[in-house]
Amino acid sequence: MISASNKYNVSTPNQNLLNSACAICTNKRCLINKNVGSAIVANFASQRKQIRCKKGQQFIMEGAPVTGLFFVLEGVVKVLRTGLHGKEQIVRFAKEGEIIGHRGFGTEEFYTISAIAIEDCTLCYFSKESLQEVLHKEPTFTYDLMLFYANELNKSEAKVKSLSQMTVRERVIDTLLYINRKFGLSNGFISIILSRREYADYAGTTEEQVIRVFSALKKENLITTKGKRIGIVHLEQLRKEISEHNFYLDS
Repeated sequence: MISASNKYNVSTPNQNLLNSACAICTNKRCLINKNVGSAIVANFASQRKQIRCKKGQQFIMEGAPVTGLFFVLEGVVKVLRTGLHGKEQIVRFAKEGEIIGHRGFGTEEFYTISAIAIEDCTLCYFSKESLQEVLHKEPTFTYDLMLFYANELNKSEAKVKSLSQMTVRERVIDTLLYINRKFGLSNGFISIILSRREYADYAGTTEEQVIRVFSALKKENLITTKGKRIGIVHLEQLRKEISEHNFYLDS
């Protein structure tokens, strides 16, 4: 995929700039940034390619051969997979410092998800070969990646539980709380603007159901809306409503 340069705005600066860029990167959640003090990881970082994606651009296609791993440098991405009858299910949202495409590394050689930029994004791309090489050589980096996988597995299991046990209203509330935790507020509203369809695709329901639940929550003065923007009026009351499901602090 990455070789199709006409699809991406790809820049490959010289090695010194790349090492410097990773060393001064402010994304403290990034595994590369955390381990860049290692000479092995620094060499790995020097092989980075920087990719710019426009809003709405897809950079990973479900079922395509695995070529490498993406780290979000700037922007927001939605990660999704196709369910029954071609319906899209949003698995998660990713922001600065987070990894995209990691599930393609394993026994399978194809991406199990798609990834689309929600807003203009800058991504750091590392080839599959360079990643496999550094994992064999640098145990600390490998350990940190293993912990990341374990955490992602916990989140996935919690998501399956919520979809199977929560009512539609509870799933929509859970989605609102997740988006609020992950992206925070701006001027009283959740800082990221998502469509009702995107809320539905994450909550595992329909756009019509999301609109009904939002309308009910607004009448109950639990949320407020302004166009596509949503503000949470009574955060603790919303948390309390789904507390019996062991409110999961996923971010």
